[in-house]
Amino acid sequence: MALTTSDRDVLPDAAKPINYNISLYDLKFEGDFGYNGSVRIDLKVSKPIKEITLNANQLTIEKAVIESKGQEDIEASNINHDATNQRATMEFPSEIPPSDVVLVVGFTGIMNNTMAGFYRSKYKSAGTPPDNVPKEEDYHLMFSTQFESCDARRAIPCFDEPNLKASFDFEIEVPTGLTAISNMPVKKTRSGSSGRTFVEFDRTPVMSTYLLAFAFGDFEYVEAFTGRKYNGKNLPVRVYTTRGLKEQGQWGLEHSHKIVDYYSDIFGIDYPLPKVDVLAVHEFTQGAMENWGLITYRTTAILFDEKNSDDRYRNRIAYVVAHELAHQWFGNLVTMDWWSELWLNEGFATWVGWLATDHLHPEWDVWSQFVNEAVQTAFRLDSMRASHPIEVPVRDGMEVEQIFDAISYLKGSSMIRMLSDYLGVDIFLKGISAYLKKHAYGNATTNDLWTALSAASGKNVESFMTPWIKKIGFPVLTVSEEPSPQGTEIGIRQSRFLITGDVKPEEDDTLWWIPLGLKKSAKAPSIDTSALTDKSDIIRDVDGDFYKLNTNLTGFYRTNYPAERLSKLGAAKNELSIQDRIGLVGDAAALAIAGEGSSAGLLSLCAEFRDEDNYLVWAQVLSSLSHVQSVFSSNQKLSADLDKFVLHLITPAVERVGWDFPAGESLLKGRLRTLLISTAGHVGHKPTIDEALKRFHSHMSSNSSSATSTTLNPSLRVPVLRLGVEHGGPSAHSAVKSHFLASTSGEVREACLSALGRTSDPQLISETMDFAFSASVPTQDLHAAPASLAKNAKARDEAWAWIKDNWAMVEERLSKNVVVFDRFVRLSLADFAEKRTKEDIGGFFEGRDTKAYQRALVTALDSVESNVRYRERDEGLVQEWLSANGYKA
Repeated sequence: MALTTSDRDVLPDAAKPINYNISLYDLKFEGDFGYNGSVRIDLKVSKPIKEITLNANQLTIEKAVIESKGQEDIEASNINHDATNQRATMEFPSEIPPSDVVLVVGFTGIMNNTMAGFYRSKYKSAGTPPDNVPKEEDYHLMFSTQFESCDARRAIPCFDEPNLKASFDFEIEVPTGLTAISNMPVKKTRSGSSGRTFVEFDRTPVMSTYLLAFAFGDFEYVEAFTGRKYNGKNLPVRVYTTRGLKEQGQWGLEHSHKIVDYYSDIFGIDYPLPKVDVLAVHEFTQGAMENWGLITYRTTAILFDEKNSDDRYRNRIAYVVAHELAHQWFGNLVTMDWWSELWLNEGFATWVGWLATDHLHPEWDVWSQFVNEAVQTAFRLDSMRASHPIEVPVRDGMEVEQIFDAISYLKGSSMIRMLSDYLGVDIFLKGISAYLKKHAYGNATTNDLWTALSAASGKNVESFMTPWIKKIGFPVLTVSEEPSPQGTEIGIRQSRFLITGDVKPEEDDTLWWIPLGLKKSAKAPSIDTSALTDKSDIIRDVDGDFYKLNTNLTGFYRTNYPAERLSKLGAAKNELSIQDRIGLVGDAAALAIAGEGSSAGLLSLCAEFRDEDNYLVWAQVLSSLSHVQSVFSSNQKLSADLDKFVLHLITPAVERVGWDFPAGESLLKGRLRTLLISTAGHVGHKPTIDEALKRFHSHMSSNSSSATSTTLNPSLRVPVLRLGVEHGGPSAHSAVKSHFLASTSGEVREACLSALGRTSDPQLISETMDFAFSASVPTQDLHAAPASLAKNAKARDEAWAWIKDNWAMVEERLSKNVVVFDRFVRLSLADFAEKRTKEDIGGFFEGRDTKAYQRALVTALDSVESNVRYRERDEGLVQEWLSANGYKA
């Protein structure tokens, strides 16, 4: 049941903010990195009160005064700090009547190093910074904010809830000569204390506290302007970096100004602020943050070095830029009313981010990428018993971090894709435009969105979409066939799909609206757009030689065909679209794991793709097979036979693509090469291993301390480093660790951490975990090496033993940032497939305080449970198929 407004643990509603006037000064660049602040909050008091409660976390409120026109100031007689609930209550000696007043608060805070609130990031400068750039040990520092979801309260006392919108005036005192930026343009500057300058910014529009942002440091920028005019002017768009990196912002800049214009066109609403600033932040929890007018990014999500970056980052940056800019309308201009409807922000921004990327790069086959990456990832999480509805009850804003997950983002965006395909994209966007215009500068609910889309389409959207949003899980459509005089008659039946294959009757009570997307024959001129609205139905007059449900996987459901039909579709794969091929393999793999399909059917289907030449199809085939390999990895004979099967499957393709990147080659062809080389080396293709080791040693010996090697194509960095560690022994492991320490490139460092996890040496596994938790690895990247070890069947047991032995240190290091903690638990534990390990994990965490990562832990255990069931049920059947088909190592 969804929580009602009264069920939420929210601030008292007697005083609501209208405007904040914030000043931060006396910043300390050593010791505790403290600062002083004052904030004047214009309040509308709606009923008599003697106390005011707002949010404050890790702040000390020293003084609070009420100013009211024509009245004497009232100073708080008592200030209570509630650290647990992150609130401060100011008690006043006399009653404050209903009126407009100003609450003036003096406070102190800290610029922490936990990537939340107002924080500092360490970095090695790529230039020569001026002497007054703050430093910590051997690192220079930049300062920025991350307020979503509930960390504005770490920087300033405020009413930190999304529907308590207000405008903001902001100023900050910074070292003279450093650059300060915020949501709005600089209004003016003035002299501060010795060697410092106050920078004041224009007032923001009305917005939620989590969208306020500011930063300062030794910044430089590249600039472009929108093609369209806004209020008679082309808007400036800038990408800010620390010194020496600005040219790497060009790729992101090129996309930013084009996407602002594109969204202004398709939403029918001009971008409402006078500028767009983008900032690359050296330490960052997520990929990016959509602060209105000042979007912040992890460096690898915005910076691209034309000479030294892996081409796959072009794709990532283009999409992340599009996603964050979508929020400037969907999330910033119109904000969800409460965190339970987070999907309104994230689901839409994800879908329209792909739409914009496709607009700029039709050659990238973006919607097939979406099916391969977004839809399949959402399926994986939502097929677990530990999943949650898209619209999930959130009692307290502090709970919300754990639902910034694949359900809110990827299932949410899959719902938008399914709905926009059904209504038509143009009609859908017409409804979106009406929704944004009606609720501009305010808050809205899911029902508000349905109302707008219903008006645009003439369909009752709420009636068929509500179960998809408010209920957990998704269906599998099970198909049966019977011959009939008119051709083939197919029966279809919907039921909830669980990856563990053990759905209970009480878990299967949802009746979904399922768009069938039925292609009745290979030559059918159109797709049947009817929907299943009952538990089951019969469809007549279908071509027995060829038919396909859920064309292009636009519906969010699995399809379970009879075994013979699956075999026929595999043989006819060239008649299928790229998206249909991806969906067919993804469905077969999931159904095999759940026991609703068969491993024999999956392996036979994958064998049909030996002549495939599309990267995205190969990515799905090899991902599916990789999971099978992982589950059965403890059986050495079976594991070796599976490797032989995969090796036979990919050998023609890996030999076709070679090692060279011809000029003008497509992005997807280059990514195919990288994928095939990595897989071939892992399953024992000797020519690939030999060439990878040759390139690895050449790269390390010629340029071991540089991120600007000319001996190795950057797009081969990941597979070559990984294969180097996997096959190169302790010296290769040591070389990659040194490479990490010497590099200032976030991209290179990510590749190194991933590569370190490919070792199978117990001593090196322990050293890798030690290194991951050392001061050398930023907290933002701490998960990378452990996640790689967890994916490595020869290392995950040793890594888990290390985690148990060092849990006190792990908990102390990660507890300061729940997003990082959640990510670490989820990525480190989900790949085991032994019952004893599942019991060990459950026993280890029993009795511990798991609140910070509870959802990740339960999800990981669900994943392990499905692996255990699959292994125990199908181990013999997989071995039987491999032996029958001649795959013996």
